[in-house]
Amino acid sequence: MLRHIVMWKFRPGTEAERDLFLTGLQGLYGAIPELKSCQVLRGMEGSDYDAVLISEFADQAALEAYKNDPRHKAVSALCKSIRTDRAAVDCLLPDPEE
Repeated sequence: MLRHIVMWKFRPGTEAERDLFLTGLQGLYGAIPELKSCQVLRGMEGSDYDAVLISEFADQAALEAYKNDPRHKAVSALCKSIRTDRAAVDCLLPDPEE
């Protein structure tokens, strides 16, 4: 299992677009089968980032399929138009049977 975590900082004055992006991102859960779990969270006042995605995939191939899905690309394009910063990390989760 792989956990994919992404954080964004958005330009001031883009609150409406930010809401559309975050709602659209959450809407991918259940629509893209490779996306096994998904949390879209807003940062608290004073946080370094405005929002975070915590998602899980079976493996790297599933993550790549998600990234290349046209529905994800459409949501991502909106994000790219309003973000000022992005940070991401992919983590392998320990096998519970080990």
